[in-house]
Amino acid sequence: MKKHRLLSALAAAAVCLQLASCGTAGQPAQTAAPETSAAATTTTAAETTTAAAETTAAETTTTAAETTAAPAAEPAAETAPVSMETNRADTEDYTLKEVVIMSRHNIRAPLVSNGAANVIATPHEWFHWTGNASELSLRGGVLETEMGQYFRKWLESEGLIPENYLPEDGEVRFYANSKQRTIATAQYFSSGFLPGANVTIERHGDFGSMQPTFDPAITFCSESYAAAVQEQFEQLGGASIAADLEECYRLLADTVDYTESDAYKNGELTDFVTDDTTILAEEGKELTIGGTLKTASSVSDALVLQYYEEPDPVKAAFGKTLTNEQWEQIAAITTKFTMTRHGLPLIAVNAANPLLKEIRSEFTADGRRFTFLCGHDANIINVLTAMEAEDYQLPYTLEKKTPIGIKLVFEKWEDKDGKEFAAVELVYQSTEQLRDKTILTLETPPAIYGLSFEGMEKNADGLYAYDDVIARLDKAINAYDDMVAEYSDALDNAA
Repeated sequence: MKKHRLLSALAAAAVCLQLASCGTAGQPAQTAAPETSAAATTTTAAETTTAAAETTAAETTTTAAETTAAPAAEPAAETAPVSMETNRADTEDYTLKEVVIMSRHNIRAPLVSNGAANVIATPHEWFHWTGNASELSLRGGVLETEMGQYFRKWLESEGLIPENYLPEDGEVRFYANSKQRTIATAQYFSSGFLPGANVTIERHGDFGSMQPTFDPAITFCSESYAAAVQEQFEQLGGASIAADLEECYRLLADTVDYTESDAYKNGELTDFVTDDTTILAEEGKELTIGGTLKTASSVSDALVLQYYEEPDPVKAAFGKTLTNEQWEQIAAITTKFTMTRHGLPLIAVNAANPLLKEIRSEFTADGRRFTFLCGHDANIINVLTAMEAEDYQLPYTLEKKTPIGIKLVFEKWEDKDGKEFAAVELVYQSTEQLRDKTILTLETPPAIYGLSFEGMEKNADGLYAYDDVIARLDKAINAYDDMVAEYSDALDNAA
């Protein structure tokens, strides 16, 4: 890929990183109703079992007055409207022909690796998760089943599938990465989507491994490529790429009582600063991020997941009372980390290539009605960056780019003359729905956001020509070969 072809994508990445900052707001404040017990769910994959019982986090005695993290009282909550549609196409005069979903797994226990900063960064006890580290939680399973039920009712209403649909061979495909949280997510979704069918979740390789289709690792690297990645990073702020997170870092530290942790007191953890971010591009690995941003993201991720799980919002914040905007500020740290690691254009084109090919193959497969691919937030960021999606900030959620459980949905529509069109949307549960375990129906749907792509024209109803979306997928796929051709100097020298 020639360097000038990356300029628009790089500019878009700059906007994304700027907007994924500490000050992001715009969502109504929310409080959750008391949590009710989840209905028992089962899965045919024995490997997706999680711990048996959900327990609450340890009691804390810190009050709001003892911290600068929040005002003394939380503002009155505003309930999100029943309709949470944004930028959607008008499909009333069209017939739905096919749906391909690229899903992020639902709520998991925090990741524990590389020193487990999220574990040692606070003197408080974390929520007692119902799954092992990185595995889907019981709440995640319930929420994913509800999402599957919603998609079943939606596709029935659009006439794509009949009630009590039992698919013929080749009509439906479920394919997940081989991690527990992705297999389990696909299994729970299938239980809600096709409750009368014995759905098989396709996966490859060893259980627990990261498979090539869903692995956001760099598959090609040379000296000149790594230098070009570094140049893109520098143009977006370089070491100070997290400069807009200073207030977020302060809020996070106050909330978890960071300086009171043993790890901080003994020097294992240090102060959060905004000018120490580093990157390293290596073949076979995800882009490595170093510095405060990595540490703070680990803590931020765990705290947001705890807020989704813990019914008491004060207990979720270790005794602090946080506003919805402050929760958004905490979530912005992980969003910045994820966008830095996976949203650089050269990284996205590189890492997304196998998944882009999979999506294109499914969206053009004869006889296919529905496809469910299950991976990670990195996959969705890679794909949308490589496809040159216009920047977006999702409403009704703390996580403005890839909320937990989000679905990237490719839809094929046909008009009365037989012409084919396409819509690409993000479908996700709002923060309130995640905390309340809201039953999703056509009357109480999840949030739905219609995406746009740079340089592509929609028709009067807000739909793209189907061939244009396929052409954009082809462009993103072919960009990989262009990239290799441009940055293959190290390989040529070795030969």
